[in-house]
Amino acid sequence: MTENQPVTSAAGKAPVPGPLAVLRARFPMGSRIGERFLLGIGLLFASSVLIFAGIEILPGDFAETYLGQSATPQAIANLSAEFGLDQPLVTRYFDWLFNVLHGDFGNSWASGQSVSTQIADRLGNSLILAGAAAIIAVPLAVGLGLLAVLYRDRLVDRLINLISLAAVSLPEFFVAYLLIMVFVVQHPVTAFPATVYDSMTLLEKLQTIILPVATLVLVVIAHMMRMTRAAIINVMASAYMETAELKGIGALRAIVKHAAPNALAPIINVVALNLAYLIVGVVVVEVVFVYPGMGQYMVDAVTVRDLPVVQGCGLVFAAIYILLNMTADILSILANPRLRHPR
Repeated sequence: MTENQPVTSAAGKAPVPGPLAVLRARFPMGSRIGERFLLGIGLLFASSVLIFAGIEILPGDFAETYLGQSATPQAIANLSAEFGLDQPLVTRYFDWLFNVLHGDFGNSWASGQSVSTQIADRLGNSLILAGAAAIIAVPLAVGLGLLAVLYRDRLVDRLINLISLAAVSLPEFFVAYLLIMVFVVQHPVTAFPATVYDSMTLLEKLQTIILPVATLVLVVIAHMMRMTRAAIINVMASAYMETAELKGIGALRAIVKHAAPNALAPIINVVALNLAYLIVGVVVVEVVFVYPGMGQYMVDAVTVRDLPVVQGCGLVFAAIYILLNMTADILSILANPRLRHPR
């Protein structure tokens, strides 16, 4: 018998709910938040297993790549022993996981530098890029979604939908190259990110991230806008919205005051998913613009099979993605009035 199953007394009385069911009944919000937190930890552990195993089964060998085709078998064996590649897979995984839990991702096989230090330096650059895109994209997408609902089935709504469909259809690398061709090659109005990024002033950095940020905004804004529009339209079909309309409440006031708050949960979810995409999706944008962030660092490591760097970057990306999704779930729970005010 599990703890979720009700317990029946010997006298045949009404079943007594289990302890977990009692906890959920008394603290519905807290229990659901705790479940999401435990689920996030489990997903992060599963991600670490998949990342480590997935990289291990890739074809090729670091020792052979590093030493070149002229390397002798003895030299390859010595280098493999130096980096612990001769150890069993399970042993190497748990050694890596133990070090990661202590904040140590190991040292880069190619450069010998600390992976943790390099990730800390590069992660800040990626967060600046994704954060700037989020600051622009989120309010703009929600605002356009509200505008599309306000002018539903009119010219403004159709124009917004047409532009959003075009934006969804274009991959980020195509948008990036298109912006480079227009604003760097044909009509140069901004600088191109370069390897001297770290030595730039704040103003120079902001100038160099204009095109990468514009690329990310154009990629994610359409999906957020369409989902916001769909969520609010779904709420607009409710009975209480018809009552508000019969009372003579204006369309804008009804949408902002009544429809938008009740559509908050799905809007939060889609915004969080797109924020997670901004963090993980910067890989392609950083490679196109030669931006010194996590994505560029990871791609450079893949080319030389630098496993500690690839594993560290992959785990950081997975952790950020899981954290943002978990935050979205928790905010959706907090936005649910039935859980905030249980009977």
